[in-house]
Amino acid sequence: MTNPTTHREVERKLRVHALFRLPALSGVTWGAASVQPQPTFTMLNTYYDTSDLRLFRWGVTLRRREGGPDEGWHMKLPVEGADAGTRDELQVALTESAVVPDELLDIVSALVREALVNPVVTLRTERTPILLLDAHGQPTAELVDDTVAVLDGDRTAAIFREIEVEGVPGPDGDVDLTVLDDVVAALVEHGAVPGTTSKAAAALGPRTSAPPDVPAARWPRPADPAGEAVRAHLATHVRRFLLNDVRLRRGMPDAVHQLRVSARRLRSGLRVFRPLLDPQWADDLRAELAWAASSLGAARDTEVLIDRLDAHCELLGPDDGAAVRAFIDPVLDQRLSDAEAASLAMLSTDRYARLTQALVAAVGDPHLTEAAQDPCSQALPPLAAKAFQRLARDIKALGVSSPAEQWHEARITAKKARYAAEALAPVFGKRVNNLSAALADVTEVLGTHQDAHVAQTTLRELADLADGSVGYRLGLLHAIEVSAELDDRDLFLAKTWPRARKAARHSGML
Repeated sequence: MTNPTTHREVERKLRVHALFRLPALSGVTWGAASVQPQPTFTMLNTYYDTSDLRLFRWGVTLRRREGGPDEGWHMKLPVEGADAGTRDELQVALTESAVVPDELLDIVSALVREALVNPVVTLRTERTPILLLDAHGQPTAELVDDTVAVLDGDRTAAIFREIEVEGVPGPDGDVDLTVLDDVVAALVEHGAVPGTTSKAAAALGPRTSAPPDVPAARWPRPADPAGEAVRAHLATHVRRFLLNDVRLRRGMPDAVHQLRVSARRLRSGLRVFRPLLDPQWADDLRAELAWAASSLGAARDTEVLIDRLDAHCELLGPDDGAAVRAFIDPVLDQRLSDAEAASLAMLSTDRYARLTQALVAAVGDPHLTEAAQDPCSQALPPLAAKAFQRLARDIKALGVSSPAEQWHEARITAKKARYAAEALAPVFGKRVNNLSAALADVTEVLGTHQDAHVAQTTLRELADLADGSVGYRLGLLHAIEVSAELDDRDLFLAKTWPRARKAARHSGML
């Protein structure tokens, strides 16, 4: 199995009538000093999805293309934070088989889950491309004029015409959006109608634009039933869980961390809302989320450890720092590679597949109790208060000289309190948002404190494998981590925790 190639696509779509005439584009923008027509060709595109169009509803298109310069299997995915015209296109070579390649199907398996993926529509497109060139003869965009036939077996069921304008990346790898906007403006002036719907979605109709099976959350007001807050919390973090699963399978930066965070937030939310849920149901789901988060932990913790130790090696000076990095990096890089492989292997297990199905089912049908009918303003504040009071008890027992294990337990409790506040903040607004932000600072400081402790433990382990020269330098690095741990304790007790207590008093939750 080979990895798909990835291309960032930035394009604009416009629908035009059959007799639409392209205007003269030369000179409409700096990036279209001249135009260069290309030969017309025909493509056959077969689109794949589940029977309920799960991929389309998540904004994903999957197709098999025959004909043209880029024939092959293509999958287009939304880009977080970008508009609908910006997508990542993954491609693998065309196969004789009409079965979707595993390389692509695996990436969206959390969105598809148990459903079968089969052909849902076939389009035949006659494409006429035109390159837009700047004054130096460099391409800045490609306009394609497509006449599309929707096929029903051997019969043509419908025909429509569409124009796409796709940016060509410059030397810096970026697309100049001004060129796209200017060309689109010229086309609109002559009657073209901008749109974002893909050709296949246009052919399949409104079902493709229905919400996905985990829709965006709708947060309740304080007077609404508390069960609606549970639903919104589950929807928010199950969506993030599934989308971060896709990111991890693609090998994207920080994906392990974000998937683990999603699992932890879901698990913590089920704990916070436990009085509103069937206890056995919530505990069973929490146990599976704990397993998933734990399976991802080694990779994430090793990522953090490598970054931390490499940064602190700089404090040793160029010679000593280089010597230490030359010793520790190969060991930790191998550890990270093994942990990442284990994380990916976990995603392929039947147990994990059952978890993703259970999470989607939980959004649709959380097992609520009668207490969930009480208004948010009555049911939820005691839940946040309980989590914060437990944290306050743990921190009251802390001192600068307390064992690292005791500080670590406080960190775990702080995360639960933070996640509780985050779960309630969308319902209660600014004051709880402020508490959530203060508790995020608490977990940040306690997290870096724990990182310092883990770094010390790792350095002592590595010192057993080192010779005298490197061992001495590892000792210097160990001293830096000891000092950092003490600095975090001082900062926490003197500033971070007092600010969190003040935010708690003003939150209205206690």
